[in-house]
Amino acid sequence: MTRRLGSGSLVIATHNAGKLKEIGALLVPYGLKCISAGSLGLPEPAETGHTFAENALIKARAAAEASGIAALADDSGLSVAALGGRPGVYTADWAERQWFEGDPGRDWHLAMGKVEGMLAAQGPDAPRDAAFHCVLAIAWPDGDHAIYEGSIGGRLTWPPRGTLGFGYDPVFIPEGREQTFAEIDPAEKHRISHRADAFAKLVADQFG
Repeated sequence: MTRRLGSGSLVIATHNAGKLKEIGALLVPYGLKCISAGSLGLPEPAETGHTFAENALIKARAAAEASGIAALADDSGLSVAALGGRPGVYTADWAERQWFEGDPGRDWHLAMGKVEGMLAAQGPDAPRDAAFHCVLAIAWPDGDHAIYEGSIGGRLTWPPRGTLGFGYDPVFIPEGREQTFAEIDPAEKHRISHRADAFAKLVADQFG
């Protein structure tokens, strides 16, 4: 039987405010107080894994060991069929760090442009099939862990559309929709996203 989370605090191993908000909203019904690794001043570990699962576990274990309480990390990314699954685990790395008004951040428009440029180089008939993937890892300070995987298929569009999402959301249209993730109401995105798929598996296992 999988070890279960109790009530109380849970460290969300992220320094990304958008990701914390999205994950926190999904955990509200289960009585967990979510605290970000960033707010605790925890360093970001090097993501040296070759898969989403490996990187998620690296982040969760680092946060759990540093904080002394259970931690949840996600590693998520975009895979584009015509690009051989890239950017994959390097999804965030394609958004090079820039300085905006004195604060370091990632240039997601640059990242979306890289994907579009590589597709354009293949010609107008290049398939635009893509998928978002999410792996959630829970780690406890004693080393125990659990992993849950989710995904959602779709297609890419250009130019970017919408302001409600983050990352590659403005160019990703999920299957069965005409709007990008950045045009869909956040509550609806939470319901259908790759992260929601992984969370449904986590909830069934941890709280079911």
